[in-house]
Amino acid sequence: MERTQLLEKLASETFDLLVIGGGATGAGVALEAASRGLKTALVERYDFAEGTSSRSTKLIHGGVRYLELAIKTFDKVQLNLVRDALHERAIMLRNAPHLARPLWLLTPLYRVWEVPYYYTGLKLYDLLAGRARLQPAQYISAKGTLERFPLVNPEGLKGSVAYQDGQFDDARFNVELALTAVQQGAVVLNHLEVTGLLKQNGRLSGAAVKDRLSAKEIQVSARVIVNATGPFSDHIRRLDDPEAPPLLKASSGIHIVLDRKYSPSDTGLLIPKTEDGRVVFVLPWLGGTLVGTTDDPATVVDHPRVTEEEIGYVLRQVRPYLGDIPREAVRASWSGLRPLIARPEADTARLARDHLIQESASGLLTLTGGKWTTYRKMALDLVNYAVKKFGLAAGESRTEQTPLVGGQGFSADGAKKLEQMGFSQDVAEHLHRAYGARAQAVAQLAAEGYGNRLAVAWPYLEAEVIYAVRHEMACTPLDVLARRTRLAFLDTSAALGAVPRVVELMGRELGWNPDKAALELANAKSRILEAI
Repeated sequence: MERTQLLEKLASETFDLLVIGGGATGAGVALEAASRGLKTALVERYDFAEGTSSRSTKLIHGGVRYLELAIKTFDKVQLNLVRDALHERAIMLRNAPHLARPLWLLTPLYRVWEVPYYYTGLKLYDLLAGRARLQPAQYISAKGTLERFPLVNPEGLKGSVAYQDGQFDDARFNVELALTAVQQGAVVLNHLEVTGLLKQNGRLSGAAVKDRLSAKEIQVSARVIVNATGPFSDHIRRLDDPEAPPLLKASSGIHIVLDRKYSPSDTGLLIPKTEDGRVVFVLPWLGGTLVGTTDDPATVVDHPRVTEEEIGYVLRQVRPYLGDIPREAVRASWSGLRPLIARPEADTARLARDHLIQESASGLLTLTGGKWTTYRKMALDLVNYAVKKFGLAAGESRTEQTPLVGGQGFSADGAKKLEQMGFSQDVAEHLHRAYGARAQAVAQLAAEGYGNRLAVAWPYLEAEVIYAVRHEMACTPLDVLARRTRLAFLDTSAALGAVPRVVELMGRELGWNPDKAALELANAKSRILEAI
């Protein structure tokens, strides 16, 4: 359906569930609900994954750090979180084989006692995964470590412990969650902001929403309203009850992207100790090297900025392991907010990433906390609660066995087929990994005259802009450059260079006049430079 038709559908029908928020949590709830036969709508005020869900460390993991904390503090909550996440890790890898893959991670060790400590801990990590475990953890000699990750500091190296976790493209995974929910019957719209909550006899009955693109305002009727807005959950709760006490304590995490030469393509690095006792990852990701993250108390804002102090912190943490990396080597950086359940006097780095379902007096269901890897478990718990509490007629959960749209009919040799069509190896591999079973549709657009690259050194094509507008609900240049492709997260300079062509292509598809195109051009450049 066209956007105007979807708006009319939202305004004219009554839904079982209205989900506010189009990040991993909200999109997960929409898919869970729609696939069980519930009449479901989702609205997102910006773009899918524009906030927290596109700004993760790109790992699908149980959380080695949380396991260590659980053991040290005898914290059953942390331990259960790790176990649940390891189970969900296997489901994500299976349901989106194009977007997710197992990745080896090395933990370099420089003290003899560290070898048995980390080896035992990572073996326990495998044990908790049970049948969902990946390749078993193993000790690797100093020589073997340097063969696997040549840039590791060899001085005093005692070897490393290698283990596997999952890695993924978080924003594209999120977009495909939303698309799969649509496939299951949900009405899903981005750039649609909730401005108020509607009540009848003290109970919620719907929401007032505003289309940020057309300024049109409508009302949406729903039996149950789900607040899945991550760090902004307290804002929606106060639309329901202005006196609602805060639920969350936000934490900021920043990441930087370096050239691919700083990591091998198939192996990452876990730096187990930093100057403040946290962990940092060095990971190969989409042709670059991802390094992060910080974990500091933060104020909730729409698009948090990265400071030079934070970039300096990350570079300082990797120096003992990789040597001096100059500031000019940083190609891109971004900051994200984590929604952590508030606990008085708690350090944000030590807050558990467990999730919470809260029901207000008027019936607002807030789902918050958690982590990317447990999005499906969170959605399952929420829908089960809503079905039981509000008497909704729903079938059994099917999401554990529901591939995302690009995973439906995915063929492992898809990249080879694209090469045979004339695409270069890097472009073929990218299309295969980004779109999965839908790569051929993008390839067809490329064959129709949109086969040029958006940036010389990167595999993103003009065809992807057209495809994103027609089939992936992209409405702005940043929707394309930051989340349908990941260029703005990988290379700020290259993304800036691509903006004019992206605006030109989108303008043709969406009928932008010169003033609208100029505004989109300016907005995109400003956001790429400041905060994506």
